[in-house]
Amino acid sequence: MKRRQFLKAAGVGLAATAVAKPAIAQSMPELKWRLTSSFPKSLDTIYGAAEVFTKAVAEATDNKFQIQSFAAGEIVPGLQAADAVTNGTVEMCHTASYYYFGKEPTFAFGTAVPFGLNSRQQNAWQFHHGGMELMNEFYKKFNIHAIPAGNTGCQMGGWYRKEIKTPDDLKGLKMRIGGFAGRVMSKLGVVPQQIAGGDIYPSLEKGTLDAAEWVGPYDDEKLGFQKVAQYYYYPGWWEGGAMLHNFINIEKWNSLPKSYQSLVRTASEMANTWMQAKYDAGNPAALKRLVAGGAQLRPFSQQVLDACYNAAIEVYKETSAASQDFKKVHDNIMAFRNDEYLWWQVAEYTYDTYLIRARSRT
Repeated sequence: MKRRQFLKAAGVGLAATAVAKPAIAQSMPELKWRLTSSFPKSLDTIYGAAEVFTKAVAEATDNKFQIQSFAAGEIVPGLQAADAVTNGTVEMCHTASYYYFGKEPTFAFGTAVPFGLNSRQQNAWQFHHGGMELMNEFYKKFNIHAIPAGNTGCQMGGWYRKEIKTPDDLKGLKMRIGGFAGRVMSKLGVVPQQIAGGDIYPSLEKGTLDAAEWVGPYDDEKLGFQKVAQYYYYPGWWEGGAMLHNFINIEKWNSLPKSYQSLVRTASEMANTWMQAKYDAGNPAALKRLVAGGAQLRPFSQQVLDACYNAAIEVYKETSAASQDFKKVHDNIMAFRNDEYLWWQVAEYTYDTYLIRARSRT
């Protein structure tokens, strides 16, 4: 190659490099966001999922995109996390959508509704049946973009100071119960209270609550409920697969480079998997310890479950008549649930039921 041609080619290469570097830098800007959690740091799984998420984002961007997580109460109270996102106080939060059902009952579907989906069905609905798009169409009204970022799996039915043998035993019970399920319990005479996780124990201890539900053995043991309520019931029919979300301020979400949006989605899915895996790993041993320590494990009777199911159907009809948003999501998710259980009945349920009975032989 002649000297003049070489210098010309080299010049083109240098020019291309000069253009490329700023483009790369612009695609990975340095950002610092704040995430407020609805949960205390003592609950290392449900709060810990936010830390898993933020760490993954930082590592993937060589710390160019830093999201600092704050526990409930450090910026705003746990039950005001979504408000802080809506009004721009923080860029995002990690929370349970159903905490905000008082604003509009459709919020409940983002986490769990009575006799709704289990955790795998939640993922299937969200990621492959249009659930995420349907919910984000609704969340947009509150300046929120939501991405699934955790699941507890099926929860327990809570702690009670007395046995619950019939629906009549629920009448007058002051119970901490989260989200939309409180409306169902009200039909049965329960007085529902929505109280943040860190405030439940003192309320039980003082007697201002007669019963409380939270998540399951791993968290319940940490919160010490077994010390102030003896009877531990199952299943938590109101939370067959309670999903957590990252709520992100829409303007902040739209301002992110596409690469960062993709990363936030990926890290959120990582937190989604991590949380349930950790609960599934920790719950068996915690349940054994609770029972060994005196907890009285009890199943809800068929009579109680039937009464609760009928009450749930009644509440769904009433709420659907009052809210078109609620009806739209309810009709979609329940049709999906019914089809899913055709499959579950054939393989999943049959497999699990057999092994539950057979495992004692090995």
